[in-house]
Amino acid sequence: MNLSSKYEPKNSEAKIYAQWEKADIFTPKGNGQPFSIVIPPPNITGSLHMGHALNNTCQDVLVRSARMQGRKVVWIPGTDHAGIATQNVVEKMLKKQGKSRHDLGRAEFVKEVWRWQKEYEGKILGQLKKLGCSLDWSRLVFTLDENYERAVLHAFEHYYQKGLIYQGERVINWCARCASSLSDLEVENKEQSGKLYFIKYPLQSQISNLKSQSLSRAKLKDDNLKFKIYNFITVATTRPETMLGDTAVAVNPKDKRYAKLIGAQVILPLTNRKIPIVADGAVDDKFGTGAVKVTPAHSFVDFEISVRHNLAKIKIIDERGRINDRAPEKYQGMKAREAREAVILDLEQAGFLEKVEDYDMVLPLCSRCERVVEPLLSSQWFLKMAELKKPAIEAIKAGKIKFTPKRYEKICLNWLEKSYDWCISRQLWWGHRLPVWQTKVNSKNEKVKIFIGLEKPQGEGWTQSEDVLDTWFSSALWSFATLGWTGERTAETADLREFHPTSVLSTGRDIIFLWVGRMIFSSLEFLGEIPFEKVYIHPTVLNEKGQRMSKSLGTGIDPLVLIDRYGADAVRFGLMYQNTGVQDLKFSESAIVASQKFCNKVWNIARFIGINLETSNSKNQILNRFQKPNPRTQSDKEILVKLAKVKLQVAKDLEKFEFGKVAHLLYDFIWHNLADTYLENSKKQMQDKKLKANTEEILIYLLVESLKMLHPFIPFITEEIWSKLYEEKLVSQPMIADRLIMK
Repeated sequence: MNLSSKYEPKNSEAKIYAQWEKADIFTPKGNGQPFSIVIPPPNITGSLHMGHALNNTCQDVLVRSARMQGRKVVWIPGTDHAGIATQNVVEKMLKKQGKSRHDLGRAEFVKEVWRWQKEYEGKILGQLKKLGCSLDWSRLVFTLDENYERAVLHAFEHYYQKGLIYQGERVINWCARCASSLSDLEVENKEQSGKLYFIKYPLQSQISNLKSQSLSRAKLKDDNLKFKIYNFITVATTRPETMLGDTAVAVNPKDKRYAKLIGAQVILPLTNRKIPIVADGAVDDKFGTGAVKVTPAHSFVDFEISVRHNLAKIKIIDERGRINDRAPEKYQGMKAREAREAVILDLEQAGFLEKVEDYDMVLPLCSRCERVVEPLLSSQWFLKMAELKKPAIEAIKAGKIKFTPKRYEKICLNWLEKSYDWCISRQLWWGHRLPVWQTKVNSKNEKVKIFIGLEKPQGEGWTQSEDVLDTWFSSALWSFATLGWTGERTAETADLREFHPTSVLSTGRDIIFLWVGRMIFSSLEFLGEIPFEKVYIHPTVLNEKGQRMSKSLGTGIDPLVLIDRYGADAVRFGLMYQNTGVQDLKFSESAIVASQKFCNKVWNIARFIGINLETSNSKNQILNRFQKPNPRTQSDKEILVKLAKVKLQVAKDLEKFEFGKVAHLLYDFIWHNLADTYLENSKKQMQDKKLKANTEEILIYLLVESLKMLHPFIPFITEEIWSKLYEEKLVSQPMIADRLIMK
């Protein structure tokens, strides 16, 4: 076995990956038990980050281990069109050229995004190959592929015909900058210092003696006006500008302070509108004064209160983020922030502002443009959740889907149990356009007829909705649409029968609600079975100071830079070495440096064994006969016993997704038990003619078994050693010979 004095990743990795692809080892082989994983599809918005590197290494470790056990393995690659994210980056690119999407028009803009997709998908796939990911590239899927799109549109049609999709007005997340509704994931909650405003709402009974009902500032500030015990109720709010759209004041029904006021009317300052005081259990009696303003058109909680109490919904902020004509004329046309300042000033002058306190609050920001998100009443398309979530909840509670760490099972359940109707429409140009067609049905154009279908209906006047579907609507079908399901009557494919439900889903905690939960109810709805048997929630990768990695903030680390510097194996092993069960992984480059040294140690061990066997007459006999050797010395016994224990423990720990534990175990065994102890003892034993041949056999056995355990973690260097040992045969291809299968 002729190994160079030093292993050079740059000289080997691309060559080895090409060999794997040429040998077609990533497609399912054999008749073993199926093992399947679908990759969480990265967005086509740029390059992979350290979180991708960690998660895809975890998956590759599982996939390669299963493949080496003789199982029939498929790991499906793919990318996500990522509607709002991709449209945003392309719009930014156009802005640098002095253009906007409106200058291009919808058709030309979409062509521009497709050009972006082709460029960046290629980059992403290339990065996955550099990392050594053994994906079945013949099954590559993009969420806007023709077949995948048919699946998405059929799903919409199915839900609509079943009465689960409807168009209606509800409060949604709205970004005025992006001019679109947003999913929860596209909203980042940022802690910020703010103000809590305490505003007095006069009770109607206390002003009935006024000659005029105009509630002008002068009359309300009149010192001669004597209020009795209940002259006003004070509410606390962080968004005083939205009071212009209030339709009630709410208190908790158990709050004795306000028991006598429930059902009373107050006059809404600055508007002269009468609104009721209602009792609702959603009110936190510990917040502010225990009384809150209810603005149904601009608050998720308030909207639900309005439904329960049949309250009006007055929208006073429009899609541009400006005050509309439903508010008093003075404020119309103002930006929300400007209106806040004007409202506070007017409340203070009129005597309605009781006090202002500092208050730490959570501000919702658009994750793409960092504009403050406005909860907004909007006409959108919604998917009813009440019926869909029940089977998902039952499946999780019955243990059909197991979460690691287990605590995330409860988190997923809590979200499903509390989930409300899902806003699935987006005001974008990039994505799956809604299969909704409309036409006017009379000469006065007063009524609109709606048709739901993949193809334009016959007749004149039909136009398709301009909206596209939420990205997560299409992603929810990922576990089975990637296996050929299109929603047609003959939807069951050979891949679906063999590989679904998938074996494992490995993903991050930030999309448990948006993706994991939705995949569960989607699979149960369309296939009648769970989408995956196990869910592994990998840690979030932070920098060494515990900060979130971000290129814009200068806290990000490019995994490709590390691969170029240390090699893919070192990056993979270093990430797994740090993946010790924590959910916030503080990445340290020192672990990558240590892993590079470990890889060199593996190389040197193989080189030592190879040099000693080159002159051995028994080398070929040992390799071909390959079986567990018999120990002749105490040192032989100890290393073989230790190896057996390590192999057993590795299998158990991988089953539990304890990647860090396995990495530490392999590191200690290779470096200390094998290199430091047994190799040193073997030097003496091989000087003894009676022990030489047996020691050589044990050495080759230890090397082969070590390579097999290490291969899922450091595939490139182990492949390079194996190919020299077995004359270009691949350790990645387990069915070549029985000796390659991990037992």
